[in-house]
Amino acid sequence: MFERNPLSKDPSENHRTLLENLKGWLDPSLPDVSNLSNASALIAYFFEDINWAGFYLMEGGRLVLGPFQGLPACTEIALGKGVCGTAAATRRTIVVPDTHLFPGHIACDDRSNSEIVVPLVKNGALYGVLDLDSPKKARFSAAEQAVLEAAASILIDILH
Repeated sequence: MFERNPLSKDPSENHRTLLENLKGWLDPSLPDVSNLSNASALIAYFFEDINWAGFYLMEGGRLVLGPFQGLPACTEIALGKGVCGTAAATRRTIVVPDTHLFPGHIACDDRSNSEIVVPLVKNGALYGVLDLDSPKKARFSAAEQAVLEAAASILIDILH
């Protein structure tokens, strides 16, 4: 099921393959933590030049660290704080070309220079956010935003 060949030189092919793999690996009969773990692993594999890919989940009115790929990260983020908290509060995807210029950026990993955060909203309720960091400035394109939003949609459909 999982494509183990080297990544294609064509980013749109990699995006299609990522979404196909998500649909193949995610299973609504499994616990959310299992599906989020596999999703973070697939996203980390299919996106080059990233140093963190994972989830923060809503719990008790704040974002709490969920499954991820990368170095240890901040365990709690208040709504409205940092890129994740701002994306959660506004329920809008945020692309930050230079994290050092984002007011209130939370630096869990000082190698992160750009970031994208996609809110996960299910039945009108905020479930959490999908967060990717990169050591490269201006790493995330509009096409990558679209594929990550599509991945979030696939996830939302199977999460409990």
